[in-house]
This record gives sequence, C-alpha cells and structure tokens, in this order.
Amino acid sequence: MRGQRSLLLGPARLCLRLLLLLGYRRRCPPLLRGLVQRWRYGKVCLRSLLYNSFGGSDTAVDAAFEPVYWLVDNVIRWFGVGRNDIATVSICKKCIYPKPARTHHCSICNRWVLALLSGNPSSWLNNCVGHYNHRYFFSFCFFMTLGCVYCSYGSWDLFREAYAAIETYHQTPPPIFSFRERMTHKSLVYLWFLCSSVALALGALTVWHAVLISRGETSIERHINKKERRRLQAKGRVFRNPYNYGCLENWKVFLGVDTGRHWLTRVLLPSSHLPHGNGMSWEPPPWVTAHSASVMAV
Repeated sequence: MRGQRSLLLGPARLCLRLLLLLGYRRRCPPLLRGLVQRWRYGKVCLRSLLYNSFGGSDTAVDAAFEPVYWLVDNVIRWFGVGRNDIATVSICKKCIYPKPARTHHCSICNRWVLALLSGNPSSWLNNCVGHYNHRYFFSFCFFMTLGCVYCSYGSWDLFREAYAAIETYHQTPPPIFSFRERMTHKSLVYLWFLCSSVALALGALTVWHAVLISRGETSIERHINKKERRRLQAKGRVFRNPYNYGCLENWKVFLGVDTGRHWLTRVLLPSSHLPHGNGMSWEPPPWVTAHSASVMAV
C-alpha cells in the first residue's frame, strides 16, 4: 500500500519541484509565479483541513468496515424482535457479539455501556454517562444551571455599574480609576457573561435531557426509536416504547423514588442509592402499574 502511494505521489512531487524552481527564477513570467504561489497556498489549506491527529490505520479500517457494520445492523433487525414483539437481545455491530437490550458500544472507551446516554459528554466529563451515573449527570447539569442563573441574576446590578464604568475609560478627560478598580470592573463583566452563557447552553441541555427522561429513553434511543417508528409505520403497525411508563412514573424510576419520603431523602438531599435494576434486565419496578410490552428497537 505504501509502495503504490509513493508511485502515485512521485510524479506529482517532481512536477511541483519543477514549478517551484521555475517560479523562483527572475526571468519567470509573473503569471507562472502567481500560479505557483496559489498552488502552495492551496496545498497548505488542504493539509490544514484534512489534518487529524487521531487519524491512523485504525480509522481507515473502521471506515472500510462501515458497509459491513451497515449490513450487520440491518440484518439483525430481523432477529432482534421476536414473534411476541418484545425486546430481546441484539447483536453489536461493532464487535459482532450478542448484547443486552439498551446497551450500546462506546467508540471512545471501546466497550459496552449499559444504557449509554451519549458519547458527547465523555469528551468534557472524561467518563461515559450510562445506567449507574445518569442521575448524577442530570443533577450536575440541573444544579449547575441553577447556580449560573443565580449568579447572573444576583450580579446584574454590579454588571451594569461595571459596564458603565468601562465605557468611560476612553472619555476625555479619562476618569481616575485605580488598577484594582479596573480589574474589578472587568472581572464582574466577565463573570456575568460567563455565567449567562453557561446558563443558556447548559440549561438547554438540561431541558433536553428532562424531556428524554419524561419519555423513558436516552439520546441514542431517540434516534433508534425514530427509525423504528418509521419502519413499523410503513408496515401499518404502531410503535410503543416498552420502557416508557408515563411521565411521572419515568421520573420515579429515574430518581429511585419508591415511597413518598424518598422525594426528600433521595431527591432534595444527597443520596448514593443505586438506580432500579442492574442494567441487564429491564423489568418494571413494583410500584409501576402494569403495562403491555410492545415492539422496541434494540
């Protein structure tokens, strides 16, 4: 493979060197010199766009095996749903092994994660969000959003005063502010903008995950359920998520609220209780009313 690449790049490099030698000559026409400069500039831009520090042989192999993954993903749909239309064990399209329901393969950790929420939080949490830490992740987002909103609202008057003071820095004559006062003004403005931007971004993420929790699904399952809903709709069938027990019941399962006092001891107060189930089997909790299981993409 490397020998074929050198054979293809050899003539291109030779032509480029000839053009560069001609371009540096004084008697070279300006048009040719401009073409050489544009070629070099375009080559730098192309390399910067295609540069990837994580690229390598593994990336090339994964890209080459994408058709195989697609074939496995579509073939196992015929075996992932049984005759009784209940959720069963499916086949992982990455490692081609049977895996439990609601389990997904994390490409970053290269392992299965129970009820994987999404691969995106792992880039800024350095950890996958799944069955056992989903509640901690949502609590972190929720309370961080509340804290940012509190700081933005509480520092609004200080922000207005500091911003007005900064606007007077370039007046004639300039106001007399010490170095400490100037740093205080800039810090207050930076604090307000930082807290406000984090409150908006993290607040939107928190609301989105709250909607997913109310529906009894994760962000990955939302895309899977959407495709499965379209597939069954084309066959004249109705798709229902068997892990959706209703909005209130979903929140009880997610927060681990078994009795009324758990709203205080497990929600408002810090608690290290484990979530319902072990992530391998998804039987409804005893306090959830019975519901009929239906088709679910696994």
